[in-house]
Amino acid sequence: MQLPIPDFFDKARMGEVWKVDYAARAKDARKYALQHDLKPASASTERISLLLIDVQNTFCIPGFELFVGGRSGKGAVEDNLRLCEFIYRNLGRITHITATMDTHLAQQIFHPIFFVDAEGNHPVPYTDIHADELQSGKWTFNPALAPQFGIAPDYGQQMMLHYAEALEKKGKYALTIWPYHAMLGGIGHALVPAVEEAIFFHSQARIAQPDFEIKGNKPFTENYSVIGPEVLTGPMGEVLGVRSQKYVRHLQEVDKLYIAGQAKSHCVAWTVQDLLDDILATDPELAKKVYLLEDCSSPVVVPGVVDHTDAANEAYIRFAEAGMRIVKSADKV
Repeated sequence: MQLPIPDFFDKARMGEVWKVDYAARAKDARKYALQHDLKPASASTERISLLLIDVQNTFCIPGFELFVGGRSGKGAVEDNLRLCEFIYRNLGRITHITATMDTHLAQQIFHPIFFVDAEGNHPVPYTDIHADELQSGKWTFNPALAPQFGIAPDYGQQMMLHYAEALEKKGKYALTIWPYHAMLGGIGHALVPAVEEAIFFHSQARIAQPDFEIKGNKPFTENYSVIGPEVLTGPMGEVLGVRSQKYVRHLQEVDKLYIAGQAKSHCVAWTVQDLLDDILATDPELAKKVYLLEDCSSPVVVPGVVDHTDAANEAYIRFAEAGMRIVKSADKV
């Protein structure tokens, strides 16, 4: 049974940053739970989990660094409105929520400071850096960063070339330079207030502790997927990041896993792809437990620069062919 949207929910503030009133929401949640006879999540016989990918200000609030507007220009704001309503309407059904958080420092491989050209200029955001450009010297590892990482500048360049070649062998996107975003300690790193409020309300009404998963804080690899980094090892076999089996194990423990978040073309698609790879290596039938909330995710679109809509749609077709369910937020859970 779907539940009513709580009175405090203000859809007009979906695209704004504001302070969640935890004390008021905790009080509201206790009242709401009594009114609708909600039991603790631990008492539920069916385990329904919700995985939210990077629903953070940096991606979801207009005017922030990497706002995911999709082709409509309002993508993430509209997605999060539907997402919040999905959580509230299905409060009695959802037993667990995990929110991943893209987490960055200034000096990482996908930020401008990591590379320089012959004149010492950094690449502008949305520049793709290819292996042949590293071989020719068009772009080089910023030698000023070498001391803090305990490497020689030449080896830094060797690492960059190894990384770009590894990406090309995998057939994914090239190494992309992004604007500084999701900076640890900054307001862009925080969850969107309306979604954070819904997660907190669920935790109080269902007595269910949410999980928050940090990803993307390794200096020498991108980490679009929460399951693992884009490249695992450096040219000398050094560990750049570790792939996690946490989510396929979680899938084995639940009856349904719903996935939503930003961006559909990047962190969502690559998380789902990594999960699918683990599913196929474990038990292909697990794919049927995965439900993708298609209307709660949007692709990266930068008008006049890039449009990843088609790539995102093609990825979702692959996921459906593997047995995953493509659903809408208004569908019955």
